[in-house]
Amino acid sequence: MPRQLGELEDAVMTRVWQWNRPVTVREVLEDLQQERSIAYTTVMTVMDNLHQKGWVRREVDGRAYRYTAVSTRAAYAAALMNEAWSQSDNPAAALVAFFGMMSAEQREYLQAAVRIVQDDEAPEGGTPPGR
Repeated sequence: MPRQLGELEDAVMTRVWQWNRPVTVREVLEDLQQERSIAYTTVMTVMDNLHQKGWVRREVDGRAYRYTAVSTRAAYAAALMNEAWSQSDNPAAALVAFFGMMSAEQREYLQAAVRIVQDDEAPEGGTPPGR
């Protein structure tokens, strides 16, 4: 299970996920500098750390690396939720509490996701068991 990203790691990964293409340290740096003062070497170190941790892969492009995400933000969020849920001594109660914190819109998304999973589990040409 991946650990939660640090603040700067998350800021870098957010750009890698949003841009959804190979990115350079310079591109990430220039975008981050619109929000904060940050050095090239800091961004380079963070991206190297993300590579070492398995969050991004990199390929040489001339004198620079181009980085791409190994998985999606959705997969990262799902892994964090699964980890939090599995750490509970009462997973059912944890889920009830979690659902209680959701907005009506979030609950609609959850219901749609459950339907998708149930449809994926349905035997071909039949109704899923228990329906």
